[in-house]
Amino acid sequence: MIVRGADGNLGSRVLTGLAALDRVQVVAAWPDSDSPEETCPADVIVELGVGDHDTRARRRESVTIGAAGLLAEANASGAAHVVLVSSAMVYGAQPNNPVPLTEDAVVRPDPEFVYARQLASVEEVVEEWRLGRPGRTVAVLRPVVTMAADGTSNVARALAAGLGQRFAEDDPGAQFVHLDDVASAVVLAVERRLDGVYNVAPDGWIPGERVRALAGETPRVPLPERVREVVSALRWRFQRGPIPPGLVPYTRESWVIANDKLRAEGWRPTITNEQAYVEGTEARWWTMITPKRRQELSLGALVLSAAAGAAGLISLGMWIRRRRAGRGRR
Repeated sequence: MIVRGADGNLGSRVLTGLAALDRVQVVAAWPDSDSPEETCPADVIVELGVGDHDTRARRRESVTIGAAGLLAEANASGAAHVVLVSSAMVYGAQPNNPVPLTEDAVVRPDPEFVYARQLASVEEVVEEWRLGRPGRTVAVLRPVVTMAADGTSNVARALAAGLGQRFAEDDPGAQFVHLDDVASAVVLAVERRLDGVYNVAPDGWIPGERVRALAGETPRVPLPERVREVVSALRWRFQRGPIPPGLVPYTRESWVIANDKLRAEGWRPTITNEQAYVEGTEARWWTMITPKRRQELSLGALVLSAAAGAAGLISLGMWIRRRRAGRGRR
């Protein structure tokens, strides 16, 4: 067996789980997603690196590069079974998504989020590989936002920061799966030679208001929708905001998934959504202040917002008067 992308926090967990299987032997564990110079014969290849957004971003590599290496490795090693860790983000965050999404749902990643689109493309090429020869099997695992004290990605942190944070609006439910449970799903996919797509998530999901409570109810200034989008985009560009523009829809529309199919194969989540969220997020400064002080800060923000709005109206009025006065002198 070859495990690709095994140097990360998920990889260490997967290797530990595979080591417990008596009839499974890992013959190679490549630390990155590039093909090694020499390929070992193997019947199974596990791909963890394609879903490693942070490593790809750091190297400025496309996710599809990892897919090309995966298929080259599979062909060279003679593997007949591939386990691919993708993401539930390939479903997209659409207003008309069913709740929850099952594996039969159409893949519709948000067009502005390149990472999700590339993962969907990787799934397609791996499926083409499966169909290219009889006897091949592929297990595609689609976990929701993965969290752990030692392994929360930047994308996961961004999503966690954005969920449950809209002002005076209902937020969609959210799901967070622990890396331990993702690793156990990978091990099961190897052990039972699972073939097909499998969602990976805890039972149920957290309502938007519950996410907001877990986040500590950050003080927020109410802004019009369009203004909020512009501010968010600018803050992210200058590394002062939590949400890159392409991720915004994933914090506003539901994309929660059902785990029934994987459960039917014997998998069981051991950590709840709430537990994974709490472990995977750092304490924020506003969670450490008293409710009274938090209210004072919120009221202060409202006053500042109102003052800024009034100042803007005064400036606009003065500009209009100057324009009219200028026309009168012509």
